[in-house]
Amino acid sequence: MTAAWFVVARLARDRSALIGLLLILALVGAALLAPVLATYPEDVFDLHPAKRLRPPGAEHLFGTDRMGADIYSRLLFGARITILIGVIAVGASLLIGVPVGLIAGYSHGWVSDLLMRVSDIFLAVPQVVLAIAIAQTLGPSLPNVILALSVTYWPWFARLVYAETRLLQKEIFIESTAALGASPFRLIALHVLPNVASPIIVRASIGMGFTILTAAALGFLGLGPPPPTPEWGRTIAEAREFLPAAWWYAAAPGLAIFLTVMGFNLLGDGLRDVLDPRIRRAGAGTRRSADTADV
Repeated sequence: MTAAWFVVARLARDRSALIGLLLILALVGAALLAPVLATYPEDVFDLHPAKRLRPPGAEHLFGTDRMGADIYSRLLFGARITILIGVIAVGASLLIGVPVGLIAGYSHGWVSDLLMRVSDIFLAVPQVVLAIAIAQTLGPSLPNVILALSVTYWPWFARLVYAETRLLQKEIFIESTAALGASPFRLIALHVLPNVASPIIVRASIGMGFTILTAAALGFLGLGPPPPTPEWGRTIAEAREFLPAAWWYAAAPGLAIFLTVMGFNLLGDGLRDVLDPRIRRAGAGTRRSADTADV
């Protein structure tokens, strides 16, 4: 509990990280309270041709789309889909990548080489291209988007954990515990994993933003959840034919994606500065050098 308060206190002093945290809290709040905050919650999946492409105003804060639905209400319900995709895809990547990285990092020989070569195969292809190929093969749907993102993102966690585990193997406390007869499972679970948790958290935070952006790209290409699902990327794709006259149609979901990704990136950078002691030591050394130069 004390460590959690220390992290929160450090983040509160970092203006960029605090802005990112507030953006994410706003996203979560919008998703949870969508039925309450939406001005027309019953119109999210209904058609109102008489109201199509109305500009922003008192009746419709962000205007209406080509079917006459309230864009503001659809954005709020679309936040639920965005969070669902990000949490499940990153969570699944963690469940795959972290064990693979721990096993490959702690073991030596053909097992380690095999696991790392498999991850290299996935990393050799750009994630967006591979996700498009998988989503196109499986067909446009929400589960297929999540599966495509999970399959293409786990190697990043595997590589990160592998490198951190190899570094920890050289630490004295790991060698001492192994010399006392601790089993490999006990070493990994009680000593290695807790010490690699910080970089995993940072990577997961930044990965949420990248995953959401990739999911929006898949939706833009028509590979995401089919209509009338209020997915942000698909909404931008639908708005292309009405630009620049109905500029609000694409501007609202585009701004939502921008703020969401920026929020996770800012929070990830702040968590990295707080949780990674090597960065703090490097920063302290830089400050001491600057102070010495001033003297």
